[in-house]
Amino acid sequence: MSLSKIPVSVLVPAKNEEANLPDCLASLHSADEIFVVDSQSTDKSVEIALTYGAKVVQFYFNGHWPKKKNWSLENLPFQNEWVLIVDCDERISPQLWEEIAQAIQNPEYNGYYLNRRVFFLGKWIRHGGKYPDWNLRLFKHKKGRYENLKTEDIPNTGDNEVHEHVVLEGKVGYLKNDIIHQDFRDLYHWLERHNRYSNWEARVYLNLLTNQDDGGTIGANLFGDAVQRKRFFKKIWVRLPFKPFLRFVLFYIIQGGFLDGRAGYIYARLLSQYEYQIGVKLYELRQCGGKLNPKSTLSVS
Repeated sequence: MSLSKIPVSVLVPAKNEEANLPDCLASLHSADEIFVVDSQSTDKSVEIALTYGAKVVQFYFNGHWPKKKNWSLENLPFQNEWVLIVDCDERISPQLWEEIAQAIQNPEYNGYYLNRRVFFLGKWIRHGGKYPDWNLRLFKHKKGRYENLKTEDIPNTGDNEVHEHVVLEGKVGYLKNDIIHQDFRDLYHWLERHNRYSNWEARVYLNLLTNQDDGGTIGANLFGDAVQRKRFFKKIWVRLPFKPFLRFVLFYIIQGGFLDGRAGYIYARLLSQYEYQIGVKLYELRQCGGKLNPKSTLSVS
């Protein structure tokens, strides 16, 4: 380890991220070690990663479990005790690096929640419940693994954990400085990504409605931490009618999304559309007895 580097290993999951990787990797220069775990990118992602001194490892998804992050936590030869998980559309500021350097010296904690500051169409989405947005991203890699929410039987959800949370042994703290989340790709990619996410969400909704969910091993608790409270309200949410309309009203009006201007309005409309996609895919799942046929279930073109 270089004396100027912070003893943290960074895990960056990637696939065709040439637009985002340069800024992401440039922001990770303080880390002692960087792994880019790639899924056979066809663009310049691997070349870019190597240019920035990252170690590139290929991940071949078996279609079930584990997905990319858990596989990486189990198999990568990290040379540091602490791992920081950063998506390609995220940046770590110098101020956050300074805080990380101090935090990992505290033996009281095995991990830390980091707050994401999400930008959409060039605007910080500060309202609508998008901020604060706590994620457990910095932890001792032997102490944490992503939960399995029993969604692996649903096709076309991708090979990477997205909304699953880390289950960690030991106490967890919170850092003050934000992760900057800003995707340099266009809305086409946002829509494509959320089309995949809605497959995953539909299965999660079905599990909750049929009591197949055990809380994702984290559990639902109104008086717990931020994730447990979110799980508690989600168990109620999945049983409500008119969810696309309610999603818009909740984000845009009740939680103040209108304060983020036109970007906030567009984001609210897209979230409402996303909720509708989840609903129709949930309906499809129920029509198929909870298991989708790999072939199309549609009877009209």
